[in-house]
Order: sequence, then structure tokens, then C-alpha cells
Amino acid sequence: MSLFTHSRFVLAVALVAALGVVALPSVSAAQNDAEVTFTKDVAPILQRSCQECHRTDSIAPMSLLTYEEARPWARSIKDKVITRAMPPWYIDKNIGVQEFKYDYSLTDDEISTIAAWVDNGAPQGNLADMPPARQFRDIAEWKIGEPDWVVEIPEPFVVAAAAPNWWGDLVSDSGLTEDRWVKAVETKPSIEGFPVVHHAVTSMSDPESDDDDYNFLNEYALGKNGDIFPDGTGRMIKAGSQIKFNMHYAANGVETTDRTRVGITFYPRGVVPERELISAHVGDDEDLDIPAGESNVRHDGFYRLKENAHITAFQAHLHNLGKRQCLGAVLPDNTKQILSCADWDFGWHIVYNYEDDVAPLLPKGTTLHVTSWHDNSDANRWNDDPTNWAGFGQRSNDEMSFAWVSYYEIDDETFEKKVEARKGQTDNDE
Repeated sequence: MSLFTHSRFVLAVALVAALGVVALPSVSAAQNDAEVTFTKDVAPILQRSCQECHRTDSIAPMSLLTYEEARPWARSIKDKVITRAMPPWYIDKNIGVQEFKYDYSLTDDEISTIAAWVDNGAPQGNLADMPPARQFRDIAEWKIGEPDWVVEIPEPFVVAAAAPNWWGDLVSDSGLTEDRWVKAVETKPSIEGFPVVHHAVTSMSDPESDDDDYNFLNEYALGKNGDIFPDGTGRMIKAGSQIKFNMHYAANGVETTDRTRVGITFYPRGVVPERELISAHVGDDEDLDIPAGESNVRHDGFYRLKENAHITAFQAHLHNLGKRQCLGAVLPDNTKQILSCADWDFGWHIVYNYEDDVAPLLPKGTTLHVTSWHDNSDANRWNDDPTNWAGFGQRSNDEMSFAWVSYYEIDDETFEKKVEARKGQTDNDE
């Protein structure tokens, strides 16, 4: 029996799925319903899954808060939701684990409802059916909530209008005078600096090390929120630690000043989480060969788990030419599983956090298999030059191929108990 509750797939299944065949939800049932209206049916969907970005002074190009704002975009909305281009949630719904925390994707029924509304002329409906307006945080506020501790880069960093790409490490004292366990962390550029920050990776030093060892905290990239660790897991930041900001700045034609910072939420003093959460580069492949004009170029990378692991999250990492990525597992008995596949859009570095009771359980000696596909054709809207070969590099128009995977390690006895509990859960479901 599988070590997680979803169906197992051999790796060949991922290859078929990766060719870009998209199963669109049926809209026939909802299309027969002429009573679908904005106020009663569509507005609640937009509130849950769209308005966080589609509102005044947020990151989306138009507001969808009211009927008057949404109606001119009706056909575009239908197109985006039917193709699942929006909202940005690109997990393949036919492969691997399907239950995630913070899942704001639309169900087939919700997509059908929006399609029916548009096809019936996008009627407004009864104003009395309109749900109360949502209250939103300011776009500048932290996604993890107000943190307990904030550390900035040492000084404001000025990016000239026509500067070359800049990579480097900026180090700040944490200011901590006692050891603390981290429950949530978010790295974010300043509002002014946001347009020129390609990425920012934060890590914390070990004051007891003589080798300038740094342990990962968090990554910022376009479209990424902070990380809230699963209950009972965390990372220790020691008194006297330094925070290293690995920065990549890319000029955008306007002189820009940035003050990237990291916000940290702690467990209460005296609370020690049961597990240390690890977030690792998995399946790195730097030998990339992406010919001009090719639309489906595959690369593979591998990462061996030395201990039993409870996988908590998966995030693809590609650049402009990225198309799709699958995370698989080859167990010690050579059994193969596909844990997750996700299409890729460079504008959205999404962390897919597994629900606790279905998160993959993998025995020590398992090899994680990361398969990535790149699209170097003119069909890729992020591709600025489909006539040019591409390979590995740090710039956005260079490429990468790896996954961020978060997990915690489990001893043999605990692992066996978790596996038996999953088997019982599966038997009950059947």
C-alpha cells in the first residue's frame, strides 16, 4: 500500500501530463441556469479567490470589487478561470496529493457558475443579494500578520536606472539577546524597492560556528507570500545571530532605492516545537540545454533523503522559460510515486502546503525526483527572445531547475505509527 493516501502514479504518467493537455471543467450544467447573477453567485467567488489582488492599489491591473468594475471584464474573467490561468494556483488536479492549506483555487462548479453568468449576459441581479464588502489589509502589510521581530538590510540599497544585474550578500545583526524558535517568517522588499528585487533569500548565522555557517530562513520571489510553519515545527534563531540577505537586484530604467527586510513571528518564550522544519533545494540541475524555439524541453534532478521524512510543502523554482514541474519519489524498494505536478508562471512563486493528514510520508533512502520542462518558443509570454538558446544562470532570462521542499525528519518508530495510521485512514475511506 502507498505511504500516502492518494493514488500512486508511475513517473511515465507525469510525462504525458506534462505535454500541456488541459482538462477543462464542464460548464454545461451551469449554462442552463439563467438565474446566475453577479450579486448572488459571482461576487462571493470573487471575494474568496480574486479580490485580494483585484482591488484598488493592489497588484492586479483592474479592480473586481463591484459589479460596475467587474462587468467590463466579464469575457476575460471567463477565459482566465476556464483555462485556470486565474486565480494563480497551478497544481495539476489529476495527479498526486490534492488537499492543500490556503487553497484559493476555484472548484469546477465555481468555474461553471462564472461561465454561465457571462454566457447569460453577465446580469447584475438583486442588490439585496450582494454580500457585505470584504475588509482587506493594506498591500504593504505582512502576509504572516504583524511580526514580532523585523530586521532590515544594513543600509538602503540604490539601484541605478541602467545598472547591470547585481548579486551579493548583505549582513545585518539580528539584535536578539536570547535563543528563540521561529513560527512564521516573511522576507519582503520595501514598497519602493519591489520593482527591482528579483529575489531575496534570508538565512541566519550560527554564532557558535567558526565557518560562517548560515541556516535558511525564507525566500522572497515574485508572487510569493511568507511561510507559516505547521504546528509543532519551527527553526531556532540563536542569540547574537546575524541575518544574511542574499540579494539579486535588476534595474528597471528608473533609479530605485530598496530596504528589504525580514519579519519573524516567534513561538512564546519557553515553547519548544517538537520538530525542526527543513527547507531544502531539491533536484538542482545546472546542466541546462534549452534550444531556441523548443517548447517542451525536459531536465531531471535528484535528492536523497537520509532520514524518514514528513513532506510539508512543495514549490517549483524556474525562471522565464519555465513551463511545468513534477515532484516524484523513488522509494527504497524502487516503487515510484508522483507527489505533485504544477504548471509554472514566472509571476507566481507559489508554495503548495500539504494538509497534514495527507502530506507525503517517505522512508529514509527515498530519492526525490524533480522533473522540469521549459518553453523557449514564442508561445511563452515571458520569453523575450525565442530565437536564442538558453542555459543555467542567475538572470531572469537565464534558467534554473529545482524545487524548494519543506519537511521534518521522523524516527523509525514514529514513522511506522504514522504509516499505520494512514493505512487505517485509507481503509475507512474505502
